[in-house]
Amino acid sequence: MSENQPVQYTAFEGSRRIAAGPLAQVARQVRQRFADQPVAGVLIFCDDDCQQAEVDFRGGADEVAARIAAAEQAASAAATVVTAVAPADEAGATRGPGRPRLGVVAREVTLLPRHWEWLGAQPGGASVVLRRLVDEARRAGAGKDRIRHAQEAGYRFMAAAAGGEANFEEVARALFAGDRARFDQLLAPWPADLRGYLAQRAEAAFAGE
Repeated sequence: MSENQPVQYTAFEGSRRIAAGPLAQVARQVRQRFADQPVAGVLIFCDDDCQQAEVDFRGGADEVAARIAAAEQAASAAATVVTAVAPADEAGATRGPGRPRLGVVAREVTLLPRHWEWLGAQPGGASVVLRRLVDEARRAGAGKDRIRHAQEAGYRFMAAAAGGEANFEEVARALFAGDRARFDQLLAPWPADLRGYLAQRAEAAFAGE
């Protein structure tokens, strides 16, 4: 997903998918669907990790959407401020002419003496070496991280929206085992909207096949 693209959400009423899009749009559609009635039995999931969104549905559709938009703007402004005032990349270091501000946040790292000794002997200093090591570790584990993320997101959705469906435990086992054939087979009797959404969220869990 592009950094400029808003996070996408999907709303379910029981086993039916009733809205999809940015959170304010989804909440507006849900509020309109229930007219002046209390919103009940609706679950809204973030498409990235299947975390549930808590929405205040008091008032009309415009009020609901406006509250979400205001909260998102406030969060975005706060993030901008944090980036703007982030400490220099080296605590207490003198910034040379033209040296770029990296925007990283200074935090304490606890290492044993032998670790500091090794870092001190590396070209570029401790911070440069640590950043390189972290980046290398992230690249090396990227595939496993994507699989784990998909497994956790898929199960999170299942547990919240499909706990009463047939073969629930077997579907979960197939998901974490990376067994796509069994996963698809067991998922077949589920309602179409639940089946389709779960299959999309869990797709990366089978990347190792």
